[in-house]
Amino acid sequence: MNLQKKVSELKGIGPKKSASLSKLNIDTIEDLLYFYPRDYEDRRELREIISLHEGDTALIKGKLILMFRGRIPGRRQTLKLLIQDESGAIEVIFFNAGHLVKSLKQNEEYFFYGNVNVSRGRIQMLHPEITKYEQGQKLSIVPIYPLTGGISQGEMRKWHKEALKLLPELNEYLPELTLKRNRLCVLSYAIENIHYPQDRQKLMEAKYRLIFEELLLLQTGLLSIRKKMNFSDRGILFSNKISIDSFLKSFPFSLTGAQQRVISEINADMESGKVMNRLVQGDVGSGKTIVAAAAMYKAVKSGFQAVMMAPTELLARQHFESLDSVFIQHKINVGFLSGSLSAKEKKETLNRIESGEIDIIIGTHALIQPNVNYNNLGLVITDEQHRFGVNQREILSKKGMNPDVLVMTATPIPRTLAVILYGDLDISVIDEAPPGRQQIVTRAVKEDGRDAAYEFVRREVGKGRQAYVVAPLIADSENVDARSALGLYDELKDRFYEFTIAFLHGSMKQTDKDRVMQDLYSGKIQILISTVVIEVGINVPNASVMLIENAERFGLAQLHQLRGRVGRGKEQSYCILISEGDSSVAQERAEIMKATNNGFLIAEKDLELRGPGEFFGMKQHGIPEFKLADLVKHIKILNSVREEAELILNEDEFLTKKENYILKNKIEKLFQNTERINI
Repeated sequence: MNLQKKVSELKGIGPKKSASLSKLNIDTIEDLLYFYPRDYEDRRELREIISLHEGDTALIKGKLILMFRGRIPGRRQTLKLLIQDESGAIEVIFFNAGHLVKSLKQNEEYFFYGNVNVSRGRIQMLHPEITKYEQGQKLSIVPIYPLTGGISQGEMRKWHKEALKLLPELNEYLPELTLKRNRLCVLSYAIENIHYPQDRQKLMEAKYRLIFEELLLLQTGLLSIRKKMNFSDRGILFSNKISIDSFLKSFPFSLTGAQQRVISEINADMESGKVMNRLVQGDVGSGKTIVAAAAMYKAVKSGFQAVMMAPTELLARQHFESLDSVFIQHKINVGFLSGSLSAKEKKETLNRIESGEIDIIIGTHALIQPNVNYNNLGLVITDEQHRFGVNQREILSKKGMNPDVLVMTATPIPRTLAVILYGDLDISVIDEAPPGRQQIVTRAVKEDGRDAAYEFVRREVGKGRQAYVVAPLIADSENVDARSALGLYDELKDRFYEFTIAFLHGSMKQTDKDRVMQDLYSGKIQILISTVVIEVGINVPNASVMLIENAERFGLAQLHQLRGRVGRGKEQSYCILISEGDSSVAQERAEIMKATNNGFLIAEKDLELRGPGEFFGMKQHGIPEFKLADLVKHIKILNSVREEAELILNEDEFLTKKENYILKNKIEKLFQNTERINI
């Protein structure tokens, strides 16, 4: 038997058990070995029955003296056991567990592990875990596994013990130098002790090794992408005679220090001759568009085309309008491409792109369609990168001969997480707001403050402003106690009868969504009731109020993004959080939102409160999920891992050496469903 055999090869795993295990992504014996416990119970201390007290969790060994089957009138069946050791006796009680009678024998000895309570002066254990006592059996730390229906802890432990017999077949895939440099235990030791640790020290050694390897496989894979690009793809050498400074001086305002720093980093990349792959993070209103415009200017004046892809047509159109007005004075032609253009407009635009008449092309996913041929594409910019699929920027890049790539996002990501999500990119941060940018006033109210909040919305809209009201659900649900956008729309269109109100949600057709957002932008809609579909939307300077219903159901980063829909004009703007929950986390979120408008600080707090899995959907980035690693708890390990990944690749750039062969296969297997790596 080998590790790649189906798990059904193990004794006791038939078709039904196999199906249950498959729900846990366990199909092979190797999968079973890599299915780790979620917790442990230390069952090395055997207690005498006489020493037990109310509230103890204990392990006892005793002889089964008597069994009683009965029923609580009108309720459940009961099974009572009288267990005795040399110190005394205890009553063990099970409900609806008649099947145990067949597996238990009177006068045999068993281990019982569970919670102790006292009822009517009698000491009891309710539903303890039972195992048969075997002569010479050692007491141990016992694993607790995450389960699914149809599988018990006892079965899972038994199968793991069988699988562990095949440990000699498990190949070590970390290089020997890596193990020595980082004082890591070997893989077989780690797997054995993650399941059945001999003591706490060995458990910690096993966990450290397995956490380190999870992070190392990920980091080595992402760094391999960057090294491969730098090695195989000679980039464009943009002219160092083209001064971005002269372009920036044409603006009627001065750039912030952060903008100037990021533009200098981009300029250096473009003049380096290597392919630029840079992420620019900037909070809402930090001035990312100016940074993108500077890069476009450099590209076009060096004789190349530049392209910017946005996630929605309305956002793309806004970029087109603002950039066209900027570049027209520099005699640079800006074009627009989207699926909504008429056949005649599309054909004409495609011809102008292919001929090189259009210098800068702004658009949606239409930019990456097969029929779009660029004349001399030199710079690719994607806006709100996390809204695109994993491969879309790569597809766009292939439209040119190794163009430089700039990724823009207004979603602040803590640097620790950005290193993982964008490990193949250099990272620039615009962490300074332009002077005069107003702080959005944020208030948090409970249910009893709802009427006052609505009256505030009425006053603001009555002044000629616009407002958003956001709900967590599209429609009412029996399973979720939260307000819905549809329910609010029905309620508020009567309450705010004097205003024009519209309803928007993500399941609407794109044309209908665009129509609603265009009406909001033009001022036809005064109050928009919506789901989080407007989290990354358009610039509506006249919108001054963001009211968020059931704010306790949103993460901090999402609340901050929603708040960023307002505060874009000259008037003071407000964000009102209405919460129905009283949890400490919900209250902490509200306090943080009230205290700061700094998106990066909020992102760090959100990562602490929710963890990386919820904070940012890692799967949509093509990032495999961790089993043990935690980017918050294990930041020190992550720093060591990054150093080790760089050492490995510096010594063997494409992992072609014999000692790295298994490591390379492991990395490719890890990324096989993400289409993100090909070492």
